[in-house]
Amino acid sequence: MPLDLSVKLGPLELASPLMTASGCSGYGKELDRYHDLSVYGALVGKSISRNPRLGNPYPRTAETAAGMINAIGLQNEGFDSFVKETLPKMRGFGPKAVVNIVGHDFDEYVWLTERFDAEPGIAALELNLSCPNVAGGMRFATDAAECEKLVRACREKTRLPVIAKLSPNVTDVCEIARAAEAAGADILCAINTLVGMAVDWRARKPLVANVTGGLSGPAVKPVALRIVHQVSRAVKIPVIGIGGISNADDVLDFMVSGASAVQLGTILFVEPDAGQTIYNGLKSRLLDAGVQRIADIVGTLETGR
Repeated sequence: MPLDLSVKLGPLELASPLMTASGCSGYGKELDRYHDLSVYGALVGKSISRNPRLGNPYPRTAETAAGMINAIGLQNEGFDSFVKETLPKMRGFGPKAVVNIVGHDFDEYVWLTERFDAEPGIAALELNLSCPNVAGGMRFATDAAECEKLVRACREKTRLPVIAKLSPNVTDVCEIARAAEAAGADILCAINTLVGMAVDWRARKPLVANVTGGLSGPAVKPVALRIVHQVSRAVKIPVIGIGGISNADDVLDFMVSGASAVQLGTILFVEPDAGQTIYNGLKSRLLDAGVQRIADIVGTLETGR
């Protein structure tokens, strides 16, 4: 029996559990020069808003111990340019195309959802509910009622699978997860970045102009792993794990903890061909463990409680 790396996330079926994380590798062309993108089940693009956004002032990124701070501010080309220039290329790379959308307000999310529903070749929509480095960007991720209201409104405007991307910057992430599920989300994604900051004590200045930004990379993996485990047990819909994944063992850690698929983010800045390396590593580790179907290990963590 051949090794089966395919996964099913509700209505979304992927040939591989690996996905790119929004904001970390553009829309596919940035990685295409390094390796065959067929190792990915889906490419998740950088957040798209209705109108072009310039983002935050520079500097926008800073290295930290085992990670990085980013405060890009959702710079993007806007809906019209994306649909005309970028989406056709994104669809042509082979993996399924997942569009990540972000709104300045409630109405913009709904407007984008309805417009993208009419575009061919999109496998799913990921709602960026939780960007920590824009003004007011956390409301839909931290208030269960607001989250439910927004997800339900978007759900009513599309036939596509809806992925709700959750923030770790909340008191009870499971409450938000259940609200998104109740509103009709098909899939959850956990986690977005943690709010953090980095400073230069000699200059008495923050290292990013926005002062705070999103912390990502290996430093956040233990937090992300805990949240994925908790959320996967709190809801009935599948969960995508994200946060500090750097190798095949990290992927399998997330999957036994409850993730049905994973997204690769910060590692792609360091190793643009990490998708290929991790994909090969998954095959060798599963064969060594005598596992034929990667989907069989999802949620198999034994905690004794």
